[in-house]
Amino acid sequence: MALGRVGYATIVYTVPGLIAFSLAIVAENKVPGDAAIQMEQSNGATTCHYPHDSSIALGILSVIFLFVSSSLAIVSLFFPYHGKPVPIAKLSRSVMFVIFFLLSLALFFTSEGLLMWATITESNHRKYNTHYQPLDACPTVKTGLLGGAGFLALDTTLFWLICMMLVVNARVEHYEVAELASENEKGSYAQVTNEYEPAMAGHVAPKV
Repeated sequence: MALGRVGYATIVYTVPGLIAFSLAIVAENKVPGDAAIQMEQSNGATTCHYPHDSSIALGILSVIFLFVSSSLAIVSLFFPYHGKPVPIAKLSRSVMFVIFFLLSLALFFTSEGLLMWATITESNHRKYNTHYQPLDACPTVKTGLLGGAGFLALDTTLFWLICMMLVVNARVEHYEVAELASENEKGSYAQVTNEYEPAMAGHVAPKV
């Protein structure tokens, strides 16, 4: 396996993961505060007028980039570089790989779920902005939710990197063992053929 290809594969899924993290942090900062939201009360109803901001769009983009990043990471882990795949049974025997792979999946689903929840919640606040009960302040997404999801997205990307390092080690181990076994087999065959001389070489014709 060429390390260059592994490096390219790592960059391919790391960059979207970092973008997802950055977008989530920016979206957290773009969520309007109470001072920026105007409340209008009439006939016992309260209407909240939210300012135009990009928090929802950034949240959606963060969800998409994180999904792309994790999908590419999973493909990169099991991709047969140079047509040489590592058997899944070999990888499953590595306890560290299984642990980090499951942790990466757990982090991905958690961060993706939080990003979607925060984005959908904020979108619903803008869509259903009329309330028929007294309000002290207009509702917004919980402070820190998008930012926390962004940091989980960053952790997800880092854990995929650890998984890739473990896979690289497993690949090197697997093919080194295979090459060693092949060399030993060739050596044994050569030794066996050299031990036996041709039958005609030892036969002496009788003199007449």
